[in-house]
Amino acid sequence: MLAKRIIPCLDVRNGRVVKGQKFKNIVDVDSPEILGKYYSNCGADELVFYDITASNEERKTSLEFVEKVAANINIPFCVGGGVSSVDDFTDILRKGADKVSVNSAAVRKPELIREASLKYGAQCVVLSIDAKRNDEGSWSVYVKGGREKTYLDAVEWAVMGVKLGAGEIVVNSIDEDGMKKGYDIELLKRITESVNVPVIASGGAGEPEHFYDAIECGGADAVLAASVFHYGQIKIEDLKKYLKDRNVEVRI
Repeated sequence: MLAKRIIPCLDVRNGRVVKGQKFKNIVDVDSPEILGKYYSNCGADELVFYDITASNEERKTSLEFVEKVAANINIPFCVGGGVSSVDDFTDILRKGADKVSVNSAAVRKPELIREASLKYGAQCVVLSIDAKRNDEGSWSVYVKGGREKTYLDAVEWAVMGVKLGAGEIVVNSIDEDGMKKGYDIELLKRITESVNVPVIASGGAGEPEHFYDAIECGGADAVLAASVFHYGQIKIEDLKKYLKDRNVEVRI
């Protein structure tokens, strides 16, 4: 059995790590390289960095922080935000990232997933889905940092993304983002049962039990969180011990 991964998420704006609730109320946390190094030393399995205003501002990902992070950590990391071409994949991977996440641009141009997968391999292509629940019980895909609703159904988009060549899916619940009430287990379960690639749960972690539920009930292969790690409410070492005590395979 593959070990389940614990992944701190670092949202970056203007070269600083920030955090908010439901993609709003943004506050400053620390610099990407300092926080990245801290998590690398604390036992995180991977890191994810999102340049959260790049797509909405219609600009490229800031490569400066990517290079700094690569020089300071020794675990895999993924970068997303403002990625709109295979050339962007090239630039980010050359700066030291191991994976590249696409979201808004992949919705506009799904072929980007296939093109990047063919050039760099599916393991480098992560499809990030920002999803919000509709009244009828489905979930819509949102783009531009959760600001714009699309016509896409989140589960159907995950399936399509994998067919196009995405090697991993990040499922981020806008409804639960920063609320610390738990992941959207129903959404997770729907997606993990529909695709055959690793799925990362995102949005809503507040207690160690929430991570366990995402893995055991939602079928997640990895669990991603931000504020509970950034503010020291949950230590990665303690979380891994908690999960291991509940018979979840993790790297200690």
